[in-house]
Amino acid sequence: MTQPLKPGDRAPAFQLPTTQGGPASLSDYAGKHLILFFYPKDDTETCTKEAVAFSEAQSQFTRKGAAILGVSRDSLADHKAFVSKYKLKVRLGSDEDGKVCNAFGVWQEKQLYGNRFMGIVRSTFLIDAEGVIRRVWRNVRVPGHVGRVNEEFEASR
Repeated sequence: MTQPLKPGDRAPAFQLPTTQGGPASLSDYAGKHLILFFYPKDDTETCTKEAVAFSEAQSQFTRKGAAILGVSRDSLADHKAFVSKYKLKVRLGSDEDGKVCNAFGVWQEKQLYGNRFMGIVRSTFLIDAEGVIRRVWRNVRVPGHVGRVNEEFEASR
């Protein structure tokens, strides 16, 4: 098993189809900070709250030189329906084959009601303008999370 990514590590390169603006790759964000959040499933209660919170904060982050990209293993069609239903402003990337989730170490064994299964562990990575990870949040609890990300982003600038 590889070591989990930590602050100071280079972010793994990626390319994903997205809900807006064509595909997204790490190199697209060179020169700006990237808030990369991984979430388990479109249109579920907690994932919706997280995506809405990042959407509401997007213009604030953009003004400060940061972009936001949400990633799950849902299809691009599911992402587009999710964006439309909740009027989301954040860009969502589709990682159907799981390569990006694996590269960032968020695809892990989980347990719910005694059942074990593989799934995305809700995680956020703050990546700087040079592609270096500055902060990692794992097992994210959504209430207040966007505010904590903003505080760390402000401190890292």
